[in-house]
Amino acid sequence: MTGAARRIGRAIALELARHGWDVAVHHRASLDDAAATVAELRALGAVAHAVAADLAETAQCEALFGRVQQAFAGRTPQAVVNNASRFDYDDVAGFDPQTLHAALAANTAPAVILARALHAAGGGCVVNLLDQKLANPNPDYFSYTLSKAALDAATTMLAMALAPSTRVCAVSPGVTLLSGEMSAAEFAASHRMTPLGRSSSAEDVAAAVRFLLESPAITGTTLLVDGGQHLLGQPRDVMFLARKA
Repeated sequence: MTGAARRIGRAIALELARHGWDVAVHHRASLDDAAATVAELRALGAVAHAVAADLAETAQCEALFGRVQQAFAGRTPQAVVNNASRFDYDDVAGFDPQTLHAALAANTAPAVILARALHAAGGGCVVNLLDQKLANPNPDYFSYTLSKAALDAATTMLAMALAPSTRVCAVSPGVTLLSGEMSAAEFAASHRMTPLGRSSSAEDVAAAVRFLLESPAITGTTLLVDGGQHLLGQPRDVMFLARKA
C-alpha cells in the first residue's frame, strides 16, 4: 500500500495485519517511519517489507509493483491501497498549472498505474483514498481537490474497465489527523463540525478500507467515513471555518 509508513497509511497497514494480511509498506522518504511500521506489522505476525519510490516519477511508479513482488519472494499482490497523497494549499487567485500538474502526478496518475499493474498480474481489489469534500466542494486547496476529483472519476472508470477480475473502490475520510497549517485547537473544532459531533479517526478509515478489500460483491463504490460532514454545505475548507468558530 502506498504512503503506509505513517499517519492514516500506518493505521490501515496495522488494521490489515491484525486480520491476516501481509503488507508492503511503500514510502517516499520516511525511511525510519517505514522501518518502525514494518517492525510493528511483523510483531503482529504479518510478512512486511518496506519499498521506497517517488510515485510522482512515472518510471519509479511503474517499477513499484515488480519491486513488491521481488520483496515478497515472487508472490503476487492481491490488493492495492492508494493512500499516498500530496496536500498543498492553493486557490483560484494563485492558481498555477504547475501546481495542478504536481497534484495530478502524485495523487491521481499513480493510482491508475498501480491498478493497471494489479489487473495485469491477475486482478484483486484496489481501494483509493479520496476526500469527503468532493461531496460538497469548496475552492480551498484548489489543485489538490481537482486531483482528488480526477481520482474519484478514475475509480468509477477503472471499476468498469477492469471488471470482472479487479474491483476498484474508494474511501472518503473527513477531518482525521492534524495536517497542513491547522492548529491543534482548529483540528479539535473541525473534528466536531459534523452531524455526529465527531469526524473520522484513522482507525475508522482503516476499518472501512479493510471492509472494501474483503467484500467481493462491491466495486465502483465510495464509502464516506466522515461523521456526516459531507451532508453540510461548507463554503470554505473546515480549517478556516474552525478559526471563526
